[in-house]
Amino acid sequence: MPKPLPPLRGLALLASTLAVAAPALAETPPPLTLDLAMSHPDWIGPPVEQLWWSADSQHVAYTLKRTGSPVRDVFRQPAAGGDAVKLAPADAAEADAANPVFDARRTRMATLRNGDVFVVTLATGQRQQLTQSADDEADLRFAADGNAVFYRVGDEWRAYDFAAQRERTVAVLKAEKDPQAAPKPDVLRDAELRLIDTLARQRADRDALATEAKAQRDGDRTRVAAPVFFGDDVTIAASSLSTDGRHVLVALEPKGADAGRGGKMPRYVNEDGFEDAEDVRTRVGRNAPIAQAFKLVDLADGTVTDLDLKALPGIDVDPLAALKKEHEQPALEGLRAVRLMDARFAPDGTPLAMLRSVDNKDRWIVRIDRDTAALSTVHRLTDTAWINWNFNDFGVLPDGRAWWLSEESGYSHLYVQDGRRAKALTSGRWEASSPVLTADAASFVFVCNREWPGDYELCRVPVAGGEVRELTALDGVEDFTLSPDGSRIALRWSASFTPPQAAVVGVEGGAVTKLTDTRTAAFKAMPWRAPRFVQVPSSDGAGTIWGKLYTPTTMEPGKQYPVVMFVHGAGYLQNVFARYPVYFREQMFHQLLTERGYIVLDLDFRASEGYGRDWRTAIYRRMGTPELQDYKDGIDYLVANHQADRARVGLYGGSYGGFMSLMAMFKAPGVFRAGAALRPVTDWRHYNHEYTSNILDTPELGPQVYIDSSPIEHAEHLQGRLLIAHGMIDDNVFFQDSVRLAQRLIELKKPGWELASYPLERHGYVQPESWYDQYRRILELMDATLQPEAPIAR
Repeated sequence: MPKPLPPLRGLALLASTLAVAAPALAETPPPLTLDLAMSHPDWIGPPVEQLWWSADSQHVAYTLKRTGSPVRDVFRQPAAGGDAVKLAPADAAEADAANPVFDARRTRMATLRNGDVFVVTLATGQRQQLTQSADDEADLRFAADGNAVFYRVGDEWRAYDFAAQRERTVAVLKAEKDPQAAPKPDVLRDAELRLIDTLARQRADRDALATEAKAQRDGDRTRVAAPVFFGDDVTIAASSLSTDGRHVLVALEPKGADAGRGGKMPRYVNEDGFEDAEDVRTRVGRNAPIAQAFKLVDLADGTVTDLDLKALPGIDVDPLAALKKEHEQPALEGLRAVRLMDARFAPDGTPLAMLRSVDNKDRWIVRIDRDTAALSTVHRLTDTAWINWNFNDFGVLPDGRAWWLSEESGYSHLYVQDGRRAKALTSGRWEASSPVLTADAASFVFVCNREWPGDYELCRVPVAGGEVRELTALDGVEDFTLSPDGSRIALRWSASFTPPQAAVVGVEGGAVTKLTDTRTAAFKAMPWRAPRFVQVPSSDGAGTIWGKLYTPTTMEPGKQYPVVMFVHGAGYLQNVFARYPVYFREQMFHQLLTERGYIVLDLDFRASEGYGRDWRTAIYRRMGTPELQDYKDGIDYLVANHQADRARVGLYGGSYGGFMSLMAMFKAPGVFRAGAALRPVTDWRHYNHEYTSNILDTPELGPQVYIDSSPIEHAEHLQGRLLIAHGMIDDNVFFQDSVRLAQRLIELKKPGWELASYPLERHGYVQPESWYDQYRRILELMDATLQPEAPIAR
């Protein structure tokens, strides 16, 4: 008979666990139960969620979630080590804020806190609050000369002048008609003004008043800057002010553009007792992202100049032309649609922009001439599959040269502009990410995974080129921030059973000072067993498929063990690494499975993050095929090396993992005896455009591709037992996906499947009761189908 489920212990166990003193817990840790693994993560201890420096470079600050509450508290702690202090609201200003910006000489630091602007003079520690309003300031930056700090409020750019000690308006951008603009030529208007003298005099008077108002405004520096009008047929999508305060780069979109038909998601459980519906996103192919037009505004005279995108290499060549012709779709007319990703400014005020084609095959970094608005291309990245949504960092060096990340070598690496060419500062079969220029602008510090794909450290490389050095040996660096004085780095690190913690290291490397351990005594007392990292050979010639392997503590010689395989979500996500996993509950569940006699394998299948461009794009126009082969290879590996029973294999996963669980059950019938598909995509024609069109193009350009990649098209091949579980207010993968699949299985008269619905859960479950119910069902499914006594489901 299948083993019985662990007894329910729930919050009573949690409360008693946390109340016991640490030494006793170390001797008698609580047993690992399903209820404990799926309970609220407060019992684990809060992760350090955000980390930043105080202006004195002697303290770090971070946020921690309160136990039993969604409220976050701010803590301040000496960077050299010592006790942390929880800051009261009145003291929070002393901790400054995250994401500071510095002036060019690094004498002042500016931050945004609660939507207001604060500046600290670093030499004295003097703090000054520049704004206090209901407005939300954003896009903070210093003027190149350091005499002002700029920030945006809606579509208005403002500056605080330190010498005058006052705020002024730099630019007012309006998506409206210019009331003083000359009317367009019109036969009737021209006739009226020629024939009716009164109308002509009134028009002349208005023009005279407008001319005088402009003269008064131009000559009176106390007046607010004149608005810049772009017309009432557009909306302002983004704007960026130059560091000399003279130019604004503006991205515009057509007003009222057709965004496609959205969906309606029913909500059945509400506080008022009535059902209602929620508006949700459009489906793939139901209108692409809106093309943008770009203007450069010279604030000195109000001149607005169009950016001519014809200068972009490849802008008039359609990379989808062959597919469009094959499927009788209209050919490209004119230039490809483009959107602004980011903008930066050189110290002299020259704008640089990163642009991306809406078809997502090209990314350009351009320099914009301030006088003519002419574009010159600094770098073009092209991908026949799709441009990654990661690794798009770029910036400008103090000498005006651009730097950026690019996957052009097959892996994300750091480049600087060297004349008309790109100079690679890093190279190899590993990825560089999140580069930050050091305070002296001589080096970059960045995250790297050089040793193996799951080992993340801090690295440093000179801007001039040279040796790449690792500054840490923590294995699980998450992110980092440099101190205001440039001497140290605060970082968050984690490990398999250690949520993100705070630490400090010198900018040259050396000893790491670990500041926090927020884990509870109960969690630390548990006998956790870290997974083994294994390398599964790919039968497709793709190389190594990295995996996490969990096995029973003692393996009996000659015995074959049932297998549960886990499939992570998102597609482009990494789970086989030394960091604390997003799937921390699943990690505990996997240990529980090994205690019940299972082998568990978690793979970073093709499409996963951390392995370079070719691994990422292996699923282009064939989602579900390479990944499924990787899991079949995983079975072969377990059978050959770890006493796995090929006849007793199940798998489960959520989101993309749910999609893959369905593909495995439908496209490899008989290979997997049980599958649990949680919040799964069942039909890619119903998912969003931004994600899906990257990988499969649109349904019009690949109808067969969508059929091949959508589980609902293959449901007739189901064998074995299948659990489908889905939150009913999931606004990412709609509950409708599972409902449609359920109807399909009903019509196919398929036995052995069930649908579990969760009325108050979205895509990422929150409530412990939902987590428990879902994983109880998974455990029951695996026990019922994979244990030795379990019958084979047909």
